[in-house]
Amino acid sequence: MTEDFQTDSRQMLGRLREVMAEDALGQARLDKITRLIAGSMRTEVCSVYLFRDPETLELCATEGLKPEAVHKTRMRLGEGLVGRVARTGKLVNTADAPQETGFRYMPETGEEIYSSFAGVPIQRLGETLGVLVVQSKEARKYSEDEIYALEVVAMVLAEMAELGAFIGDSAALTKRHTKPVMFRGTCGQEGAAEGHVWLHEPRVVITNPIADDPERENARLHEAVEQLRVGVDRMLAGAQAGDAEQLEVLEAYRMFANSKGWMRRMQADITRGLSAEAAVEKEQTAARARLASATDSYLRERLHDLDDLSNRLLRILTGQGKETGAEMPADPILVARNIGPAELLDYGRSLRGIVLEQGSVGSHAAVVARALAIPLVVHAKDITTEALNGDYIMVDGDQGIAHLRPEETVSNAFRDKIAMQAKAQERYASIRDVPAITTCGTRMTLTMNAGLMADLPSLENSGAEGVGLFRTELQFLVRNQMPKRSELSSLYAHVLNSAKGKRVVFRTLDIGSDKVLSYMKPNDEPNPALGWRAIRVGLDKPGVLRMQLQALIRAADGRPLSVMFPFVAQYEEYQAARAEMDKAMERERILGHPVPSSLEVGAMLETPSLAFAPKRFFQEVDFLSIGGNDLKQFFFAADRENERVRRRYDTLNVSFLSFLTNIVERCAETGTPLSFCGEDAGRPLEAVCLAAMGLRALSMRPASIGPVKSLLLRTDLAQLRAVIDEASERGEQSVRRAVLDHLRSTT
Repeated sequence: MTEDFQTDSRQMLGRLREVMAEDALGQARLDKITRLIAGSMRTEVCSVYLFRDPETLELCATEGLKPEAVHKTRMRLGEGLVGRVARTGKLVNTADAPQETGFRYMPETGEEIYSSFAGVPIQRLGETLGVLVVQSKEARKYSEDEIYALEVVAMVLAEMAELGAFIGDSAALTKRHTKPVMFRGTCGQEGAAEGHVWLHEPRVVITNPIADDPERENARLHEAVEQLRVGVDRMLAGAQAGDAEQLEVLEAYRMFANSKGWMRRMQADITRGLSAEAAVEKEQTAARARLASATDSYLRERLHDLDDLSNRLLRILTGQGKETGAEMPADPILVARNIGPAELLDYGRSLRGIVLEQGSVGSHAAVVARALAIPLVVHAKDITTEALNGDYIMVDGDQGIAHLRPEETVSNAFRDKIAMQAKAQERYASIRDVPAITTCGTRMTLTMNAGLMADLPSLENSGAEGVGLFRTELQFLVRNQMPKRSELSSLYAHVLNSAKGKRVVFRTLDIGSDKVLSYMKPNDEPNPALGWRAIRVGLDKPGVLRMQLQALIRAADGRPLSVMFPFVAQYEEYQAARAEMDKAMERERILGHPVPSSLEVGAMLETPSLAFAPKRFFQEVDFLSIGGNDLKQFFFAADRENERVRRRYDTLNVSFLSFLTNIVERCAETGTPLSFCGEDAGRPLEAVCLAAMGLRALSMRPASIGPVKSLLLRTDLAQLRAVIDEASERGEQSVRRAVLDHLRSTT
């Protein structure tokens, strides 16, 4: 890159900064920018296209095209060369635009006389805000130096857009971070909450993208990188010597922190006129673009490391983020791209609600949120871009919606909903100690799901008759190394002590699918939900299963013990797992340790295949628990993480209810105790239908016990079963409407 061109670039960025500093309306500022770029690059056309909505680009300013086309010319994402740049996030540079694949002629712009076209995305940290375009009559490709200058300018334009630099008149642009926005995601945990945003990883705002003293900026960069390296070395020194995988990750961090190529590229950006912060972010944006297209898992992890290091470096340079010591609000709603279970547990019950851009309804974070009874919305796309610390926000976990900076009418309606829920909770508290007996005299057993020590006070407060499912994987997920047997035994003993004689069903380690241990080698599978998970891992890694079974036996210390194996798909898997339990019991006897006074060994029925297991399986197993979440997705072949299909299939579908009836009848034939565990057990309408189909034990999150019990106390199961059967005979696909009508008229 020539010194003359570097000087020209600095001069152009310097003029850009002057335009930014002027007291001008938004449209006037954009117009000046396009004239400045066209003049500096000696090209005939410069245009700025910005997103009007997520699917539509609008010509917002131009030098060289017809001015009357501004705010009139629009195109869909992917349409034409401009739409292609926006959709792919990649450069288009061609000497003959009309011959390029996907070219779309816009007659109102007068662009037919221009042959050359170069378009670069205006993007910040992987989010595309628009497209910057230059065109000329001469049929030529723009040089590498010219493209580099365009990319630098596009990056500065993205920063300016973030800072609201284009606001002020009739332009179809709206200032971010000020207007009400609704995010529609997915329900991860039900409930409603209001409060103020607390960003898990605050977005760094760069207020000085352009600098005129390269030497000073380079010195700042060197100082910050040195501080970063010292921090990484400190983390390495503090890492546990035996934790090979953690050391490997930190060594990769150190490799990037000492990367000469990374440093050289940032220094080149500073020489062109960017500030140290903007240079770091330009490299981070490039890394995120590569991350988005990388298919190799190892490469994705390394790019993620580089992204994380860039964030650390930006926080050092700007003094923003957690290092500032900002105080969390008294009513925090946590907003994050994603979060691990250990980090979420660090916040504890201080959170009012959680909104995640990523995550999943079955993730460990979602399990922790349910355990803490914190409303959770996942898949809230772009909320970390829009939200700022301290923004007022309302979280509707029931609908999977977050209202950021809501209008007064929305706020009032939402507060009414919260007040109604509070009143209902008072009513549920009054029936806490009342047995769950229906009007037809059927006694139901309602137990709770748990997985944390924080859950256990709910055993008494909710009125649960025991713990129908204690998830043991959380103690593995929140650590960076395998827990010791003595640690697990102590924890399980504490659980049994807290239960005060009530039955606790411990589910053995259920990992795999979306629950991956950081200290185990990752398994890349095309469909992990149907892959190496749960009891399959336990049987293939018998050392871990044996260690856990021994810990459970020792925790019982002569008391009754109930253990359940997850994701059993066939009889022989249960036999193999039961054999491991028998070996563990025999070993403890030989060692002279007390063994449980009684032992129940059960299985979770989560795959349709197990419902058709030989009769001998039903005779041998001590109890069965239907894992409704997994069973439903496999029964309907509908991934519960896929929003396009998960809502198409109803628990109250007659096919699914008939399938459940078959399981109930097989268990009745062999006298096998049966329960239902899952989200549907905690939904009152679904719960009474499950009871009507013959299920007599339901396990759910603690907060659901009151609502479910309330409806059961007012329901005649015989009448409800007749309504279900009649709807089925009429050929209705789902009995939901018929059941709702019946309950409204009788309860």
